[in-house]
Amino acid sequence: MNLFDIKGKIALITGSTHGLGMAMAKGLGQAGATIVVNGNSSQQKIDAAVKELQNEGIHAVGYKFNVTDEQEVIAAVAKIQTEVGPIDILINNAGIIKRIPLIEMEVADFKEVIDIDLVSPFIVSKHVAKGMIERRQGKIINICSMMSELGRNTVGAYAAAKGGLKMLTKNMATEWAKYNVQINGIGPGYFATEQTKPIRVDGNPFNDFIISRTPAAKWGDPSDLAGAAIFLSSKASDFVNGHILYVDGGILATIGKPSNE
Repeated sequence: MNLFDIKGKIALITGSTHGLGMAMAKGLGQAGATIVVNGNSSQQKIDAAVKELQNEGIHAVGYKFNVTDEQEVIAAVAKIQTEVGPIDILINNAGIIKRIPLIEMEVADFKEVIDIDLVSPFIVSKHVAKGMIERRQGKIINICSMMSELGRNTVGAYAAAKGGLKMLTKNMATEWAKYNVQINGIGPGYFATEQTKPIRVDGNPFNDFIISRTPAAKWGDPSDLAGAAIFLSSKASDFVNGHILYVDGGILATIGKPSNE
């Protein structure tokens, strides 16, 4: 089990005040890592997230900064390294989605999604990776999506960003693997979060679609991401690089159920 030991490691998780980011923070924190919570909406949300983690016995601190602003990122990374320590694990989780048909989408909205979902992982990784390269060790995990592989109505900007993030992951690995830095991605499927709660009811067409489309026949629980995050953060993945690990209940493995099943 020493292969999966991350005790004492410092993990920065962007966009981790709630949802899947918080779930991964809890998973890594319960495995012994120090969690650096990040958000940009309000200091109150960051403080509440830190307290939630601390109440579970997790060592956690919080930093408010905008992941799309390079100068803010540079300052925050330097501050974290001074006040907490070298960043061993980076999870680029911050992201947004705008469900708008492409024909109706404003260019500004498209650019905003690309900026947060694709450009920000480049910015944060660039400045965190400098320290990892110098120390000759580090783990970077980019949160991709099933939309890194598939399209769906109304999420064109998101799919373009997540498809780009898949390839950015592979190119980071191409350039940085020689420094003993592993860069991989996690592609979550459909998870039971507060955001999806309104549609996760029997009879809702989308809920029924997800249940029938997923071989596991259920929504994922956010805690299901913990194992993948721990694996890609630990020595167990030291020769895994440029890989996207899909945690989706098997959706990408199948064309779907036949209509008579």
